[in-house]
Amino acid sequence: MSLPASVGSRTVLGFDFGTKHIGIAVGQELTGTARPLKAIKARDGIPNFDQLADLIAEWQPDLLVVGLPLNMDGSEQPFTARARKFANRLHGRFGLQVQMQDERLTTADAKQSLFETGGYRNLQKDHIDCQSAVVIIESWFASQYE
Repeated sequence: MSLPASVGSRTVLGFDFGTKHIGIAVGQELTGTARPLKAIKARDGIPNFDQLADLIAEWQPDLLVVGLPLNMDGSEQPFTARARKFANRLHGRFGLQVQMQDERLTTADAKQSLFETGGYRNLQKDHIDCQSAVVIIESWFASQYE
């Protein structure tokens, strides 16, 4: 059994939760950066957990970060509970620490970033979901040093 990575050098998988698609990204705490991996299909918010198990086995993350959908005023919305439930399922199934990260405006940030790098053709749904997961991880990294 390997020792847990120390704070500052952890590998993080990030999730942009959705009822039909879940965007996934991987990030390195040392650099504070993340990159998109893939979007997987979900059925009413429930993914194929075998696909997630494969990604976790491949990347061996020290931590999982799930986007927390909130209203612009910071209040919770009905979808917030579903994202929390997804996070709880990840923790229960894989035994990894899971943290939630405010995801307000991540979709807008993701679309802007994708458009800047590839124009309209880059604005496909799976690209947006994965890029949103990148924004979620990178904003979580930034919040650790505020």
